[in-house]
Amino acid sequence: MAQFNLNVSADQIQARNVAVVMVDASLPAFAREGDTLDVTVTSMGDARSLVGGNLVLTPLKAANGKVYALAQGPLSVGGYRYDANGNVVQKNHPTAGAIPSGATVEVGVTAQMVQPDHHMTFVLAEADFTTSNRVAEAINRQIGAGLAQARDATGIDVRVPDDQMGRLVSFMAKVESVTVEPDRRAKVVINERTGTVVSGGDVRLSAVAISHGDIKLSIVNHTTASQPTGFIGQTGPGVRTELVTNTTVRADEAPGTGFVAGQHTVSDLVQTLARLKTSTRDIISILRAVKAAGALHAELVVE
Repeated sequence: MAQFNLNVSADQIQARNVAVVMVDASLPAFAREGDTLDVTVTSMGDARSLVGGNLVLTPLKAANGKVYALAQGPLSVGGYRYDANGNVVQKNHPTAGAIPSGATVEVGVTAQMVQPDHHMTFVLAEADFTTSNRVAEAINRQIGAGLAQARDATGIDVRVPDDQMGRLVSFMAKVESVTVEPDRRAKVVINERTGTVVSGGDVRLSAVAISHGDIKLSIVNHTTASQPTGFIGQTGPGVRTELVTNTTVRADEAPGTGFVAGQHTVSDLVQTLARLKTSTRDIISILRAVKAAGALHAELVVE
């Protein structure tokens, strides 16, 4: 408030309708002055909800400390929270919101497309040596021989001909239109927090035997009082009531889940386990064990 020339003492501030937030946005490589950006707003303090909030004019700084955009506007929150008399109703996360096109670029980004030696580098979204080599071969075959060379798993160096230096956009459009079949790596993605398993339907499994079961162990203590009996009259000073504890240990093992895979897929395994009413957590444990046994021919990604 001091930045807006408003002098308010600390004891006059009521923070019930004010939230300290963090504002961030992604600045594209070819952003120009006047372009708009989507903004994400997240609470940094003890605010319970940002529903109905409005962001005041906020400068967005880069890592170098310079201001590249200004953000402001009403927040769009995909949740809510209401509480009264100790009762709370909440949906999603009301302390995070977004402002579509809420930031305006003040300083454009000048991206150098071509190096002084007339070379540019294409970067693959996913690093893969096979795909990088295929892209270089396709450019040399469809655009011109000797123009492209795969540098590593992510970068392809492309030489711009001298007659195309004045028409870079047209040359890049030709390069982007080159058809390449990327190398597909088999992956199985596991999210242990949500219990989600996602895999391609053609991920193969070698011959493997799987047995998985539940063991429920219960320990029960029974405490009884041992009273002295058989005495007539007053008992001696060493005779007293004694507490006796008896412990019972019982182990219940549910029937194990059996499955033998030979030239099957992960989809077949998951469907079979689902028909056996195996929980998602158990399916995740089984897939991790199959990967450790070397029978899962895919990259196992655990999130």
